[in-house]
Amino acid sequence: MVQANASRIVIAGGGISGLALALALKRALGADIEIILADPALSGAPRPDNRAYAIAAAARAMLEALGVWSAVEATAAPMNEMVISDSRTGDAVRPIFLTFDGEVEPGRPFAHMIEAAPLLAHLRSACESAGVVLDPRGVRRFSVDGARVEVNFTDGSVAQAALLVAADGARSKLREQAGIDWVGWSYKQSGIVATIGHERPHHGRAVEHFMPSGPFAILPLADGGTLGHRSSIVWTERTENVAPLLSLDGEDLLAEIETRFGLELGAIALETPASAYPLGYGVARSFVDSRFALLGDAAHLVHPIAGQGLNLGLKDVAALAEVIVDAARLGLDPGSLDVLEAYEKARRFDTVAMGAFMDGMNRLFSNDATPLRLARDLGLGLVDRLPGLKRFFIREAAGIGAGAPRLMRGETL
Repeated sequence: MVQANASRIVIAGGGISGLALALALKRALGADIEIILADPALSGAPRPDNRAYAIAAAARAMLEALGVWSAVEATAAPMNEMVISDSRTGDAVRPIFLTFDGEVEPGRPFAHMIEAAPLLAHLRSACESAGVVLDPRGVRRFSVDGARVEVNFTDGSVAQAALLVAADGARSKLREQAGIDWVGWSYKQSGIVATIGHERPHHGRAVEHFMPSGPFAILPLADGGTLGHRSSIVWTERTENVAPLLSLDGEDLLAEIETRFGLELGAIALETPASAYPLGYGVARSFVDSRFALLGDAAHLVHPIAGQGLNLGLKDVAALAEVIVDAARLGLDPGSLDVLEAYEKARRFDTVAMGAFMDGMNRLFSNDATPLRLARDLGLGLVDRLPGLKRFFIREAAGIGAGAPRLMRGETL
């Protein structure tokens, strides 16, 4: 059976970016458009996820505009300060070379840390309340026929739509089916993530220790847990070392973490099991095709060295929602190539530039070569002594640079 509807958009992928796009479109266009969010993961409660994300100030403004922030704010921790050190694992002293602190605007920290699970749950609830169709079918394939895209679901049913958005991750099957090439590589590193309990408060301070195997980040979370205070760690490690580390018993793994975490926050405990994710860089040759658009990790993948991956995806959401809504309100076809190319123009340079910067940072800091160590420490120290440059970096990381999409400025569509 084929469902025909020219005022329908199908989004494949029920992660944060897919949910945010569905909510933005439905909130702006209401009954004028049907939004189907298709993902087998929607068939039950959200799966356990011990990751946490840095939500930049602009992304927070977007969540406020979508009416979601008030629901998740209690579970978010403001990031008031970030310090960067460069040392070896066994060094007794870790000198701080660079500190970022302050607010991008009065009362606005440059970021908040929030755990994936509550953010996903509240986005899903908001989508359901707004009238988004949360569909537990997967998208198997699609074909384009002039003014429509025919979407085939995993149960054999078919729907016609004006646009299909692939938000199905870095290994996007839909991107492959569209014939869009992917340029990228593995870092031969993995990110080990876990929630750590600690005795002393973090006071909103994030720490990034650059070590030979990669950065070890300590990111503030909302208080709670067995010791009263919590942080998330993102531990970049050479991939060949990850399986032996994760096979350690709890006490031995905690001892490995403690050598990197340090003693500044007192005794520590594992609040969640540690898990690992492979790290790499990648970017799609094109973000759009006929009646087809890529979103988030399906379009680009960056190293988590500065916590920008999700923020880039949310910028995609803001830019794509804006061009679709503007076109629909003018009576234009929201899935036409002209509309989609405006989205790609708005996002491609930013994502390629950010990806290249993150790639260069990882290559510079994930080594133990003495000349490079001296050069990078000198560079960090110089940046620390230039307040204007530091403010520029803070504002860019916060996503509030010139030309931000309207949602990223806190404006409704």
